[in-house]
Formats: sequence, structure tokens, C-alpha cells
Amino acid sequence: MLQIPTLESLNMGVAIPALSVAVWACVLLVIDLFIPKEQKSRTAWLAAGGLVFAFIANLFTFNTSGDAFLGLFVADRFGGFMNLIILVTGFISIVMSIDYLKRIGIEKGEYYTLMLFTISGMMFMVSANDLIVIFVALELLSIPLYVLSAFRAPDVKSEESGMKYFILGAFASAFFVYGAALVYGATGTTNLPQIFQTISGLDLSQNSNVLLLLLGSGLVLVGLGFKVAVVPFHAWTPDVYEGAPTSVTAFMSVGAKAGGFGALLRIMIVGLPSFVLIEGANAAWQQVMWIIAAATVILGNFVAIAQTNVKRLLAYSSIAHAGYILMAVAAAGTAGVGEAAATAALIYLLAYAFTNLGAFAVAMAVEKDDGTGTNIEDFDGLAKSRPILAVMMTGFMLSLTGIPLTSGFMGKLFVFQATLDAGLVPLAVIGVLTSIVSAFYYVRIVLNMYFKEAPGDEAKGATPYLNWAIYAAFAATLLLGILPAIATGLTEGGLFAVIP
Repeated sequence: MLQIPTLESLNMGVAIPALSVAVWACVLLVIDLFIPKEQKSRTAWLAAGGLVFAFIANLFTFNTSGDAFLGLFVADRFGGFMNLIILVTGFISIVMSIDYLKRIGIEKGEYYTLMLFTISGMMFMVSANDLIVIFVALELLSIPLYVLSAFRAPDVKSEESGMKYFILGAFASAFFVYGAALVYGATGTTNLPQIFQTISGLDLSQNSNVLLLLLGSGLVLVGLGFKVAVVPFHAWTPDVYEGAPTSVTAFMSVGAKAGGFGALLRIMIVGLPSFVLIEGANAAWQQVMWIIAAATVILGNFVAIAQTNVKRLLAYSSIAHAGYILMAVAAAGTAGVGEAAATAALIYLLAYAFTNLGAFAVAMAVEKDDGTGTNIEDFDGLAKSRPILAVMMTGFMLSLTGIPLTSGFMGKLFVFQATLDAGLVPLAVIGVLTSIVSAFYYVRIVLNMYFKEAPGDEAKGATPYLNWAIYAAFAATLLLGILPAIATGLTEGGLFAVIP
């Protein structure tokens, strides 16, 4: 007999941060109908207010450990930390967008509701305790982003951006669903803790289900690998980043990674850590992970050198940084390193969020109303015309490189340490060497700003709201680099409510 769950058994209180964003997006969609076209900034601030409420709710549930919706959703410190990253990213992105949308002529209220929907998808994704919920959250994350990427229509590049993202994203979702089905076929469940328990009770060296499990976990990796843009699932990234409105590109570069890596870490650390083919060996997926991570940091950094457009350069930079985070995921395949690897990934994602948002915000300031002005030469002489902007951009470039006293340095330090603890010394060496390579194209922008003989761009896009976003990102980039204990303190006490 079908049992109808009670409100008490659903335990929705622990899911209030994610639920509040989703509900507020629906409400705001109706409220926006009554807001005049020339006052859509009100919709923006209402959306931002919803994120502030969710942020406060997340603080109250941060130390909560439990599940909701009959075990489909889990509340723990890992999800709470990821929510902090996602909500701060969303808030700064909304502030960056207000004046930008006005000056390029695409100010519409649905822009902000779409952002809220995709943010709620990210939050459900990082706290999902079941492969089916991860898939639903992945779609809730992705579909609004497809629309936002083409938001500058009828601009051809923006339309192309949305179409490419949609078509490739649909394929990636299909891979994920097929992979989840194969995992279910091998284990009889899609619940992550139950998958772990089932695998632990199997003799994988003599079990016919091992092939299904290998194929299933591989296809799940393909689906999430597309979302976080790792090699060889990265081809969409440069074109989509270049064609989409820059405010969308900034948000996407951080938020989509947070959602994708949140789900990937939970699957690998909670669901598949015991997937070992040879007794006493590391997880079966570790080798594939570290090979993909190595290929990603190598391709991302070396191809970025050849770019002349800042948005495409930051796109390949984003691919490279996905590789660094994937190094932490690979490290989690070694027994006993899972928590440290997850902590490293969280700190890296937090550092990357502020740094990359800030870099894109400066690019938005220099960008012209027609979408031009994003080439590297457009930054020539910026230190003369807008010295403060040049200082901020210098800080962001140094942080992306991984220079000490910046958040980027601390992020890489934790990731490399976790990689070494896992015994993946060659991968750590590759990470260090490619970080040195990245200095070439990051510092090139700095040199152009300070040493190129040019009058410097007026940066008319540097409106008050955008400036405040840049200042906040810059302050956080330095603060986390000087006082990393602010971030590490949030990870103490165990990240996962359910961990083997």
C-alpha cells in the first residue's frame, strides 16, 4: 500500500535555503509582470533580496546534519559551504548585471528570475543524495543557462552561444541519465549511501555487475564533465563564453562549476569510494580522473596563450581551473583522503569564485555597448586612464596565476597538498608546471595595462554598481589569501553527513 509521506517525515526545514530560492523565483516571475519596463532594476534588487534571505537561512542550517524528502536531499556542512559559494556568486552577478543590461539594451525582468532558477538548481545539485535528484537539479541548473546565453538575441554570436550550449548540454544530460540507469542496474538503487553499501558487499573481482558499474560511473562522469568543462568535454566553452552576455559568462563560469563539482564530489566520496577492482588498491575511477585532470590543465593553459580575446582567454583559463579542482576529486580516490580532498576543492572553488567574477567585471567595464572591446589590446594603457581598475585587474590576474597573498595561491596550495597526500606526485608536478605556464597569459594583460603606449580605455561601463562588485571581489581575493583560516574554519567538524 502506498504510504503518503507526512510533513514531519519530509523534514523540509533543512532544505529551506534551496527551497526559498526556487519558490521566490516563481513568485518574482509574477511580481515582475507589474513592474514597469523602465524600472526592472527593482526586479534585480528583489532577486538579490531573495538570495540574502537564503544566505541567512543557510547560516542557520549550516551545522545541521540530516536528510529531507525521504533521503533524497541531505543537509551537511559540505552542502552549506557550497551554498555559500553559490549564493555569493549569484548576488555579485546580479549586482554586476543591473547597469550592464541597461547599457546594452537587454534589460528584462525574466533575466533575474532565470538566474534564481539556475541558482536553486545548483543548490539542490550539491545537496542531492540520489542520482535521480542530481539529474533533475542538473536540468534546473542548465535550461535557464541555455536561455541566458542567448539573451542578447538577435545578436548572432549570442544566439549561436545558446544553441551550442543547448545541443551539447542535451547530449551530456542523456549520458548522465544512461549512466545513472547502468549504476542502478548494477546496484539496484540510485541512493548514494545505498550504492556504497551495495558495492561494499560485492566481490567486484568476480561479479558480473562490475562492467555495468564501470560504464555507468564513466557516463555519469561524462555528463558532469561537460557541465564543469573538463577535457575532452570542453569544446563548447570558448564559443559560449564569448557569445553570451558577459554578465552571464561571469556567472556561468563560477556557478555551473560549483554545481557540477559539488555533485561530482558527493557521488565519488559518498557513493563510489569503495568501487575498487583489486583489494587494497585505490578507487577504480581514480586513474581516469587524474588523467583527465592532467589533460585539462595542460590543454587549458597552453591554448589560452594563443587567445587574443579576453573572454576566450578566460574561457580556456576556466577549463584549466576545472582541471585543478579535478585534481582534488582524483585525490579523493585514495582511502582516507576524501575529506581533505573535498576541503581543498571547496577552498579552491571559493577563491576562484571571487577572482573570476572580479576579472569578468573589469572586462565588463572595458566592454563597449555593442559587445566589442573585449580584446587584449583594449586593455592597453588602462593604468593611465583608470588606475584603480588596473590595480584590481592586476590582483585578479595574480590570483588566477597562484601568486602568494592571494586566494588563488591558497586554493592551489590545498589542492596540491591533497594530491600529494593521495600519492599522485606526477599530477601535482604537472599542476605546478602548468601554473607557471599560466603566468604568461595572465601577466601579459598586466603588462599591457601598465607598459603599452596607449591613451587607455575610458571604461565607461565602470558604473557604481559594477565598481562595488569589483571592490568586493578584490577585497575577498586578498582577505582569503592573507587569512585562509576564514575559509578553512568553515570546513572543520566533518563535511559530509553520510560518509563511509
